[in-house]
Amino acid sequence: MTDETSSDAAPQMGHGTKQRDIIRMSDAEVTEFLAQRHSATMSTLAADGSIHSVAMWYGFIDGVMAVETKSKAQKVLNLRRDPRITMLVEDGEYYEELRGVSIVGTAEIVDDADQLWELGVSVFDRYMGGYTEEMKPFVEVMLHNRVAVKVVPTKVVTWDHRKLGLPSTRPAE
Repeated sequence: MTDETSSDAAPQMGHGTKQRDIIRMSDAEVTEFLAQRHSATMSTLAADGSIHSVAMWYGFIDGVMAVETKSKAQKVLNLRRDPRITMLVEDGEYYEELRGVSIVGTAEIVDDADQLWELGVSVFDRYMGGYTEEMKPFVEVMLHNRVAVKVVPTKVVTWDHRKLGLPSTRPAE
């Protein structure tokens, strides 16, 4: 009997193993991944039906992913017309390192001062390194003429290729 037909042979990539189930992240892994310092690609639909994608820093309002942006930005105009949104957060340079979360959902545009402040502190803390009360004026400037865009998920797709246990394809140094 050859290795390919042996019942104790390890599954090989592309040979009958459903990888989708292997690479899917758990809820806890998604939470941990999104809590790290990443940029997100935010995609909305333009008036002509084309996809408008921009890189964004993100934070959280009441545990929900959100971004802050100018109230008259193209992405906000797009979302006021059609609230469908996709956020993609990914990491990794080589195939065996790739991981990410794609959140498809509906955008909720928020101009409530308290929720906007919560988001501003969340973004500042994540990307600028620890919010303190001394940073309050910087966050106030950051939020001037801004709105928050909360992403209410309808579908979440995840992947973590590190779970495949593949050998590294990184070039030797």
